[in-house]
Amino acid sequence: MRINNDTIVKDSDPVLREKSVKVSVPLNQEDHNLIMNMLQYVRDSIDPQKAEEQNLRPAVGISAVQIGVLKQLVAISIDYGEDGKSEYVLANPRIVSHSAQNAYLKNGEGCLSVLDEHEGHVFRHARVSVKAFDVLQNCEVLIKAEGYEAIVLQHEIDHLSGHLFYDHIDPQNPWKEDSEALVIE
Repeated sequence: MRINNDTIVKDSDPVLREKSVKVSVPLNQEDHNLIMNMLQYVRDSIDPQKAEEQNLRPAVGISAVQIGVLKQLVAISIDYGEDGKSEYVLANPRIVSHSAQNAYLKNGEGCLSVLDEHEGHVFRHARVSVKAFDVLQNCEVLIKAEGYEAIVLQHEIDHLSGHLFYDHIDPQNPWKEDSEALVIE
């Protein structure tokens, strides 16, 4: 399955509000191929030439529901430049613990499935621990993430429950701040 901007489910589609189901691990060949195609989309989307040629929008993560598949599958690739890269190819991820401290992106969040602007701060946990089946390592893992990486994990895991980032924005005060929060620029 080739994933591009035309195959990404947009937020007007009610499937994005449905709950995804757990998958059997290790993955069967169909699910393995699907999640590896998801990872390839994210990797290719940050290459300007590939993005233009293949009709890709830039992304750091994607969930299977975003291509219309209600399975608990998430692919994330965050390129930190000289500081390296974090990649997660996860089945059945779930947050098992989190910090009391909030974090948010200073300029708000975006999403492949959301074309309209939804301005405001999206408060998330500054640190999370996530249990999942890591498809690349072929085993159960416990991921301890903080800052931007924690936000990306929470964003993608939200998709599995039918939640979108703008559900977290305060409609009365979208740009409210939290003096105790970790603000990521």
